Amino acid sequence: MRRAWIVFGVVLLAGVAARAQSSPPVDQAEQVRVLLERIQQLERRVTELEARQTPQAGAISAANEPSPQLRAQQAAQAAAATGPGQAPHQHDVQEQQTATVQQMETHFPSLQIRGFGDVDFSATDQKGTTSGFNLGQLDLHLASALSHKVSYFGEITFNAQPTGYTVEVERNIIRYDYNDYFKLSFGRYHTPIGYWNTAFHHGAWLQTTISRPEMVRFGGTFIPVHFVGFLAEGNIPSGGAGLSYNVGVGNGRGSIISRPGDAGDNNDNRAWVANIYSRPQRFYGLQLGASVYRDKITLAGGDLREWITAAHLVWTKETPEFLAEFANVNHRAVLTNLSTNSQAFYVQLAYRLPWFERSVKPYYRFEYTHTPLSEKVFTNQDLIGSILGARYDISSYAAFKAEYRYTKHQIAEPYVNGVFFQTAFTF
Repeated sequence: MRRAWIVFGVVLLAGVAARAQSSPPVDQAEQVRVLLERIQQLERRVTELEARQTPQAGAISAANEPSPQLRAQQAAQAAAATGPGQAPHQHDVQEQQTATVQQMETHFPSLQIRGFGDVDFSATDQKGTTSGFNLGQLDLHLASALSHKVSYFGEITFNAQPTGYTVEVERNIIRYDYNDYFKLSFGRYHTPIGYWNTAFHHGAWLQTTISRPEMVRFGGTFIPVHFVGFLAEGNIPSGGAGLSYNVGVGNGRGSIISRPGDAGDNNDNRAWVANIYSRPQRFYGLQLGASVYRDKITLAGGDLREWITAAHLVWTKETPEFLAEFANVNHRAVLTNLSTNSQAFYVQLAYRLPWFERSVKPYYRFEYTHTPLSEKVFTNQDLIGSILGARYDISSYAAFKAEYRYTKHQIAEPYVNGVFFQTAFTF
C-alpha cells in the first residue's frame, strides 16, 4: 500500500514537472527514478527528525502519528514545492512536523457532541391500546475537556408527546480527575445502583434490547433512576481483582417519586449511595458488584425510610452476553414502623452469531417484579414476563431490533402479547 502511494505521487509529480518545463522533457522513467530516490531520502530524513523530537512531541501517542502513506505524501509535496533541482531545508521539515504536533494537542475547552435517536413501532393485544409508530428520543451527549484534569459532560433528550415535545436535562456533570483512585464530580447522574442504570444511558443504540428492564425503566419508580449531588469514584488497589467504587451524597426522591430533587430536596435529609464492583483481570468482560442506597421520603401520608440493596453479575463478551440484577426496596414508615419489601430482578442472555459478519445478535430476557399490597410509596409494580428478540447491526452506527413480549402486570390480569420494532442509531 505504501509503495502504491509513492508511485502515484511520483507519477503525478513527474507529469507536473514535465508540463512546467519549457525545454523538451527528459525521459519519464528517469524522472520517476530520480524522484523516487529523493522521496526515499526525505523519508529517511523525517525518520531521523522524529528520533530527535522533544519530549513533548515524543509523548504523543503512536496511534496519533501520521501513517507512512501520509508521510510519503507530505514528502512528495515538499519535493514538488522546492523544485526539481533543490532539496528542502531541514528547518522547513521541522516546522511542518511542529505544526502537525500542535494540531494534535488538546485545546480547552474542546466541545464534542454525539447524538442518538430511534424510531419505534409497536402492536399488542392489550385492550385500550393502539398500535403505531413512535418517534422515540433524540438524545444529545455533550462532552468538553476544561483542563487536563477537569471535564464536563451533559445529556439532553427531546421526547415526543401527544401535545408536542418535552426537553429533559438527563445528566449535567462536572468532574475533577485527581488520579485513577479518586475522581470527584457534581451534578445530575444516573444513580449507580446495580449495572444497567450506569452502563446503558438514554441512547437506545447503546443497549442490545429495545426496552430497559422494568426495574430501571426511565420514568419508573422502583429505584431512583436519577440522582442530584456529588459523587466520588475510582479504582481500589486490589491487584487482579480489579475493584472500583462509587460513593455519593445528594437529594433523594422528589415530591414526584419518579423524579429527583433537581431544584432542592423536599426534606432536610440527604440521600447517599455506595457501589462497589469487581472486574477481574483474568476474566475479560466479567463484572460483579453490590450497591446500597439510603434516603428519607416525605409523602402526604407521612415520612418513610428507604433502604435499597442490589447486586449484579454480568458477562459482556457478547459470545455470550449475560446480564443479571436483583434489587430489594425496603420502606419503613417513621410513625407506625410498618415495613414492606419489594423485589425485582431480570436475567438477560444474548449471543452474537458468527455468520453475516457478526451482525446478528439474538437475545432473551426474563424479568420479575413484586410489590406487596401494603406498599405505600409505589403501587402496581407487579410484573412477570419474557422477551425474545434479535438485533441486526446494519452498520457500525445503526441497528434494527425486533422483539416479541409475553408479559403480565397483575395476577388477575391475562398475559399480553406484543411485537415491537425499532431502528436505533448514533451520529
